Amino acid sequence: MAKYILFGSYCEDALEKRTPYRQAHLDGLAKQKAEGILITLGPTKDNSKVFGIYEADSEETVRQLIEADPYWENGIWTEYEIKEWIQAF
Repeated sequence: MAKYILFGSYCEDALEKRTPYRQAHLDGLAKQKAEGILITLGPTKDNSKVFGIYEADSEETVRQLIEADPYWENGIWTEYEIKEWIQAF
């Protein structure tokens, strides 16, 4: 399985706007983690960007997970980029 990194952006006032979707977002991430697809994910300290590492069979699988996330569906994440990653160390 390949590894993929996610770089994305949050909307303005994301901390307030995410509240109604936060639990569903966290539940989905916990499920991905338990399934071994999600390695790690989180915001930058200033809550302007999101970074994640996935291990999946394809970039399309990662894209589907991101676009099914409540944060994407409700505009909390405003853009993202996925790149296949080669872990050197």
